[in-house]
Amino acid sequence: MTQHRESRTEQRDIRGLRYNVRHWGAADAPAFFLLHGWMDSSPTFQFLVEALQQEWHVIAPDWRGYGESEWLGRPYWFPDYYGDLDALLAHYSPDRPARLVGHSMGANIAAIYASARPQRVSQVAMLDFLGLMATVSKDAPKQLGQWLDHLGTTPRLNTYADHAALQRRMQQVNPRLSGEKAAYLAHALSRVLDDGRVQMACDPWHRVPAPILYRIDDQTACWGAIEAPVLMLEADDGFVHERFGNDPDERLRRLASFRNSQVETITASSHNLQHDQPEKVAEALERFLTRD
Repeated sequence: MTQHRESRTEQRDIRGLRYNVRHWGAADAPAFFLLHGWMDSSPTFQFLVEALQQEWHVIAPDWRGYGESEWLGRPYWFPDYYGDLDALLAHYSPDRPARLVGHSMGANIAAIYASARPQRVSQVAMLDFLGLMATVSKDAPKQLGQWLDHLGTTPRLNTYADHAALQRRMQQVNPRLSGEKAAYLAHALSRVLDDGRVQMACDPWHRVPAPILYRIDDQTACWGAIEAPVLMLEADDGFVHERFGNDPDERLRRLASFRNSQVETITASSHNLQHDQPEKVAEALERFLTRD
């Protein structure tokens, strides 16, 4: 059994919520932030951190409603993540622009934040995210109606008999996961319920669809305002490929929105490239991230 690198966590008040923040490395080492994606939490980056070859202070929050951060138990409003990131950077990087590395939803948050606060961000790395599929205006009433329908119910997540059952499910979803990695993730990314069953450590309310449409033109306008260099790491079998593999023109249109970007493909990887190819991701990040 692999002896994993230890992390330390602390609880901080972030905009009135209890936030869990995970740290790896010495506090005086060059720092960067790891921002997890939807239905995930900070331990997802364990293998990536272990693959880093240089000394870093890695700071990885559990977003509100994830992991050990406070859960709302009601619908979430996406712009709150930008406010939370602003507060986190004010505490952990008050005197210098921050290096942001985000996976999926975390990449989305990092990029949009960097467009609004360019002076607070020095570099952005986006792991397998180039936006969602475009929506059409005629669907707006339906989208709002779905949200209203969900308000009258209590959302649920799947539960599993034990960690071994969750491990099997993880390997079923991602056959690239070794038994050892899946066993680690099944414990680190879950919580045990009062009845002894196991569930992913995510507030079920995250599964409720947003009441407003996703506007890709708004996203590309924000991407165009980013002043920091941007690294796009695309998984060859990930969500970017799934969404735009048959529409290369749209992929190139979105990439062209960025002023200063470079693209690398992580081969033999699914959407969770930090699990499948942590060494390749770490190598690409350390080529991109400038040290103090």
